[in-house]
Amino acid sequence: MKLPFKFRSAQTQPSGGEAMTLTQHLGELRSRIIRSVLAVSLGMMVILAFYDPVLRFLRQPYANVCARRPDLVQDCDFSTLGPLEGFNTRLKISLYGGLILALPIVLWQIWRFIVPALHSKEKKYAIPFVLSSVILFVLGGFFAYYTLDKGLEWLISWSGSDVRQAFQISKYVSFVGLMVAAFGIGFEFPVLLVFLQLAGVLKPRQLVQGWRVAIVVIVVIAAVITPSGDPITLLLLSVPLMLFYFIAILIGHLATRNRKDDD
Repeated sequence: MKLPFKFRSAQTQPSGGEAMTLTQHLGELRSRIIRSVLAVSLGMMVILAFYDPVLRFLRQPYANVCARRPDLVQDCDFSTLGPLEGFNTRLKISLYGGLILALPIVLWQIWRFIVPALHSKEKKYAIPFVLSSVILFVLGGFFAYYTLDKGLEWLISWSGSDVRQAFQISKYVSFVGLMVAAFGIGFEFPVLLVFLQLAGVLKPRQLVQGWRVAIVVIVVIAAVITPSGDPITLLLLSVPLMLFYFIAILIGHLATRNRKDDD
């Protein structure tokens, strides 16, 4: 199996050209981690400063269900079951938001740590993979957010007409976070397919021939990673993944053909 790039066995080279010692590697790693933690901490403080608008933003899908289906939901306010639940939820939201805001800085620190060990060809592949991964994850997160009310409405409708809806704020925030993470990870599917084609593990012709099996696998994977389990969310995740499957085949075909031309 021939990878599109190969890892160097030599130690990372600093700007001076001399091989770095293990202590220098650990010191560099410590520096990058500290900067990343500081960036996340700063992001958390920003979210805490704007906590109420952020909470209203997260609550909007539930509010849409309340406005559209008053027969299902009579009380749209969140509830807490203890004095610490509201405080813990505030910290949870600030942590999630801080990670999202600091993501570019964290990825930059990771990139700066590994870039000295990469050749020019490796850098050519690394940057598109990193950028596409971030863009697709964010796209998946936004897709999950703007379709969340459909899944909520379906789930609530199955509770029964005699059941009074009272959402705990901590469980609702966790549910939203899991949905965003599931769609974000699911949208990384084409990046994995393109990498496997460049690595020679899969060929575009094989993927085209096995498209029927791939669709079944996509539906199964979507059913596993979606925390709600409702058919609407399953459909909303499966259809983009099927589309991404064929787009990834096209990109892999063009990339492998260009590699042959370069060779």
